[in-house]
Amino acid sequence: MTKQIETRILQEWLDTQQPVTVLDIRTDNDRLQWAIPGSLHVNAYEALRNGQPGALADLVIPADRPVVTVCNAGKVSQIAADVLANRGFDAQSLAGGMKAWSLAWNVADVPLADSLVSVIQVRRTGKGCLSYLVASDGQAAVVDPSVTPDVYLDIAQRHRWSVRYVLETHIHADHLSRARDLANQAGAVLLMPPQDRTRFAFTPIADGERIRVGNATLRALHTPGHTDESTSYVLNEAAVFTGDTLFTNGVGRPDLDADPNAARARAHSLFMSLERLRQLRPEIVVLPAHASEPIAFDGQPVAARLGDVDAWLGGWLSSEPAFAVRVTSHLPPTPPNFVRIVDLNEAGDLRTGDPTDLEAGANRCAVR
Repeated sequence: MTKQIETRILQEWLDTQQPVTVLDIRTDNDRLQWAIPGSLHVNAYEALRNGQPGALADLVIPADRPVVTVCNAGKVSQIAADVLANRGFDAQSLAGGMKAWSLAWNVADVPLADSLVSVIQVRRTGKGCLSYLVASDGQAAVVDPSVTPDVYLDIAQRHRWSVRYVLETHIHADHLSRARDLANQAGAVLLMPPQDRTRFAFTPIADGERIRVGNATLRALHTPGHTDESTSYVLNEAAVFTGDTLFTNGVGRPDLDADPNAARARAHSLFMSLERLRQLRPEIVVLPAHASEPIAFDGQPVAARLGDVDAWLGGWLSSEPAFAVRVTSHLPPTPPNFVRIVDLNEAGDLRTGDPTDLEAGANRCAVR
């Protein structure tokens, strides 16, 4: 009988640097879309599905560690695990495959010059979603939660933090927001940019408004363009949570849920928002809501100084018309299921069964 390993266990192994060989047997195209960091790849999917195990018959991999085989849904990877087990390897298949791996996560501490505040980046490693716990003097806020509420509550409990606020930078289109559920479970205030899209109660946080988290301050900075309501949050002038407005290597796409005319209008708004962000101190740390690549279990935050980001961003912003053309003509493929995800996020409804049915796949919110 094929041995299987759950996402939770493989996540723990990778997080603790336990020796393991992760063997991705998917097609080249599927591998290109997203993958488990550090995994090996052999394009054996079609051959194994057709009963041809030869692709793995002579594969050279370490024999002194377990092997975890991976495919999209965890079916063909079971065949791969059987082939390797027959060769004497301690092989098992990742249950649910990359679809289940969508929910795997890891964390990284974000070093800041301001000693009054702690920031932990929580990363959905396959999906590229980035969320944050911001804490000071025993109080905490969570920005853009994208994994289950217990993750944030457990981290807060270990540090003896009380979650007072949950903030969203905008209404997300590529993952289901956990903000409403987290706020309810934590007894926290749910803060969102003012807009009339959502169909549930929240506390609006307007441009320039500030909230206190212990000895730290979060200041709202309206930065429309990716969406009309998109808002960044400046933390003690030491960091800025930019949502999907500005990434470390790209900017937010302006076209989701918009016709071509609206997308062009948003592109011009995005230009002005990026110019506004450029007025912050060059030492401020940019902390976005997504990464475009799978996130390794390396403890290194996805972050960059604004001055370093501006080294390439300044060239993009040399001309507003040229910028608008650039970000509307270099768009990545539309995120799958984004219409359904947006509708559920506007409704604040997570009663969808298995969320990975909607969320599987890499992030596609950035123009690079």
